[in-house]
Amino acid sequence: MNETLISLSDFFELRQSLPVLDARSEGEFSQSHIPNAFNIPILNNQERIEVGTLYKNEGSEKATLKGFELVGPRFHQIQKEAIELFPERKIILYCWRGGMRSQILSWLLSMVGFKIFRIKGGYKTYRTFTYQEVRKKRKILVLGGKTGVGKTVLLEQLRRKGEQTIDLEGLANHKGSSFGSIGQKPQPTVEQFENFLAEEMLKLDTENVLWLENESRKIGRIILPDLLNNQMKSAPLIDIQKSETERVQHISEEYGSLPKADLIAAIKRLSKKLGGLRTQQAIDDVEHEKTANWVENVLIYYDKAYDFDLEKHESQQVNEINLSEKNWEEQAELLITLKNKIYGS
Repeated sequence: MNETLISLSDFFELRQSLPVLDARSEGEFSQSHIPNAFNIPILNNQERIEVGTLYKNEGSEKATLKGFELVGPRFHQIQKEAIELFPERKIILYCWRGGMRSQILSWLLSMVGFKIFRIKGGYKTYRTFTYQEVRKKRKILVLGGKTGVGKTVLLEQLRRKGEQTIDLEGLANHKGSSFGSIGQKPQPTVEQFENFLAEEMLKLDTENVLWLENESRKIGRIILPDLLNNQMKSAPLIDIQKSETERVQHISEEYGSLPKADLIAAIKRLSKKLGGLRTQQAIDDVEHEKTANWVENVLIYYDKAYDFDLEKHESQQVNEINLSEKNWEEQAELLITLKNKIYGS
């Protein structure tokens, strides 16, 4: 069999040039997987349950025989699918623990000329690594400010200037408010989010400052790792100040063209906080395309929520900076100057 067993460090190097194949069931893959991996299940969801139950009740031999009975008729289909996906016939392969499923698929594909690099310990080893990576201590600087100051835009500007940034909302496919899911792709699972986050953190130098946008513990349905969330709460925070006019304009440009039905649904989710009268007024403004009006309306709630959260920020280093009437590049440069003062560099 044309197979090489590789460590996780080998994997991180080899994946730069080789595709990755996940042999687990479609359900396991959907729950979480190595980013950019392909999926060809050896056992599908139902078959995996059947074989697992047999293993638990009657032992490994009967479970193995049943597994081959179920998947055997599909061997040729699996080979054809793999050849179509990977015409170079050279791949990295894994299953849950680097055991039977990846071994079977490795044997099967070797029979049609594949060169296989199989991850020792499988996905479990990778997942243990990413779990630990997102919980490492880091030098964090939190970018704060009321809704509409353009924190996400500024993160991108900082990245372009060589700063270390991670867009947590981008990884979570959610902008962190009642309106946060509108126009976004479905959110990943918490486990998959941590994989994405770990992959971004792998690119960074832990000795340098990492810029993160101020977030609550939850971004939509994503829950930030406790250790990361606690680090963000205690890290220095830059509180960006801008005029309400600028903020309303920025939000209007970002949300004004979104579907009215989605905007109204988001406003209704805030009805208890806005009150009946303001909720209905905001809905009427959406329906009549008075974007600035409904934005000003909901900002009353979000501004109060931000002030409340800012009071709970544990760091004694809350640094205000007024970035009104400056272009995005100038704003980023001022933020970098302030960062250097905060960290003494």
